[in-house]
Amino acid sequence: MWAPSMNPYFNVYGTTLIILPEWKPTEGATTYDNTKGVSLITAGTCRRSPPSTLDNKVHHCNMIQNILPKIQANLGGAADSIMLDVEGFVAETNATNLFLVRRNTLDLSKENNHSHCDGAVLITPTGDHCLPGITRDTVLLLAKELGIKTEVRRVSLSEFYCADEVFTTGTMGELTPVTTIDGRVVGWNNTMKRGVVTELLQKTYKEAVKTRLDWSTEIPQFG
Repeated sequence: MWAPSMNPYFNVYGTTLIILPEWKPTEGATTYDNTKGVSLITAGTCRRSPPSTLDNKVHHCNMIQNILPKIQANLGGAADSIMLDVEGFVAETNATNLFLVRRNTLDLSKENNHSHCDGAVLITPTGDHCLPGITRDTVLLLAKELGIKTEVRRVSLSEFYCADEVFTTGTMGELTPVTTIDGRVVGWNNTMKRGVVTELLQKTYKEAVKTRLDWSTEIPQFG
């Protein structure tokens, strides 16, 4: 009887790589809304593992840590779950990286003006317990070009609760505003609208994809 083995010595003929390519429109099938924003909840008992057990900086196929919190989000009526590391700091969501914005100045007359980014600080968790995505790195680069201060450090869940703006980043969703976390409305004015820094970075990202041709690959038309 044949039985599978995890011993690499049995792989005497080299690696066989099987790729099943598929591309299809995602409208209506995803949980991203980059205008109205999305809601997040915090994952319960499932935590992001440290590199000593399973290094999440590696894009592997062992996705049970992502699937269980996603099921929790689905059942809780949220888009995704926020994943904490084993010490309780925010790592990422089950599918995306996370950013928060702290705005040190507050001028109501400029709330809808993109110049109202003076004093803003863009903060994202370290890559110690997450996959530091390409979109995450791109946002950090664009923020630097826009003169927005950035910090990459450990971030507590309370900081996300108290943030002026929160958004996620990922290949499919790009930059998605977060309007509520665990039922708490993000931002000081409880409007549940995307913030000015988030909107500025969204537009800058869209423009960069169009103008910096070496940053992207055109996808053929569906059908």
